[in-house]
Amino acid sequence: MRTLIRNAKCVLPDGVQQVDVLIEDSTIIGIDPPATAAADETVDASGLHLIPGVIDDQVHFRDPGLEHKEDLHTGSLACAKGGVTTFLEMPNTKPATITPEALDAKLQRAADRCVVNYGFYIGATPDNVETLKAVTRTPGIKIFIGSSTGNLLVDEQEALERIFAETTLPVCAHCEDEATVRANAERLAGGSSHHDHSRIRDHQAALIATRRAIDLAVRHNHRFHVLHVSTADEVELLRENHGLITAEACPHHLLFNVDDYDRLGSLVQMNPSIKTREDNEALWQGLLDGRLQVIATDHAPHTLEEKQQPYPHSPSGLPAVENSLALMLNAVNEGRCTLENVVSWMCDAPARVWDIVGKGRIVEGYDADLVLVDLSRQATIRNAEQVTKCGWSPWDGVTLTGWPVRTWVMGQTVFADGQLDASVRGREARYEHERGGFWNTSEK
Repeated sequence: MRTLIRNAKCVLPDGVQQVDVLIEDSTIIGIDPPATAAADETVDASGLHLIPGVIDDQVHFRDPGLEHKEDLHTGSLACAKGGVTTFLEMPNTKPATITPEALDAKLQRAADRCVVNYGFYIGATPDNVETLKAVTRTPGIKIFIGSSTGNLLVDEQEALERIFAETTLPVCAHCEDEATVRANAERLAGGSSHHDHSRIRDHQAALIATRRAIDLAVRHNHRFHVLHVSTADEVELLRENHGLITAEACPHHLLFNVDDYDRLGSLVQMNPSIKTREDNEALWQGLLDGRLQVIATDHAPHTLEEKQQPYPHSPSGLPAVENSLALMLNAVNEGRCTLENVVSWMCDAPARVWDIVGKGRIVEGYDADLVLVDLSRQATIRNAEQVTKCGWSPWDGVTLTGWPVRTWVMGQTVFADGQLDASVRGREARYEHERGGFWNTSEK
């Protein structure tokens, strides 16, 4: 099967060019192919931009164990609608992904259910270092340095030292200092409002844990990725990357702040918590000047009934994969960044951070994971139209300009004309960790 995409403005590694792109089966085989190139399908993309498929390196699809909130099929459908062609999922499911058997089981579930490509982190515990040293078929190790479920909290220094010293896979972490969080919670008697959530999970909790993790990575010469940076203090800390450190921001930390609690309450309750307007601006600046490399969602759905419990019983987390690209395209239209910035942060950089083979760029020989976007299209986010199983968005009622309109996964159209093809199946992401991560792959 050959598909020729004609007349799109393509975001290529060396800039935006109006060139045709030729796909054969699952692979990009031609950039600006000859006019005589044959195709089974020709797509006229005049007036649209073609970008690589988004790679969301931080999602929670709740499968197995909490499928009433989300599952791999519904989460992947939300990805496809939103222009996300590959996701990397976190290990805090039930059971947690902390053994080779649990990892293999998830990969099999995904092969049966996912309409986009997929990968799964292996979770660190205080006593599974031998597993972390031996496991394959994973982008890396996830550590919760701060509250988590089950036995995934790793807060003892000795266990952290062993993980960074003895393993070779890249590491990422949720960085909030557990002692600081507990002390703040005790001082505020557990908290009584959503505003208290940002006082309990405050700037210091994030900064202390991020500084601690970076120190471990540098001392042990170990690649480390800081998840969901939320504070200006952390952005400042990330001025030095040592050729080892990468970091990311999430849409909710870029676009929401503590002023939004009065309007949205628990719908913007997250871990790490949203911070101040000044932190919003520092995160944007960190992305623009290269101290932060990635945008990911931390998609973490709960039902509205669960979220509407009074604080502190309301759970932290919000859904975002369905709208993250549109939110960033809207930022392009607002002049906050360029489309090339968005492609760097959401497509190219995560592929480089996690050594993902054949993804993140429109290049001959790469996988045909592609998204057509209409930068002029206006649409309003509506809870009733969300594909995610939880059925709501904190951006409900917000009108955005710039939307994905067609998504290809490995050369297969999975979303077009507002319709999803649930019969498409993505593939397991492949990793070549010997590439050495973001700082060693700028030309690859």
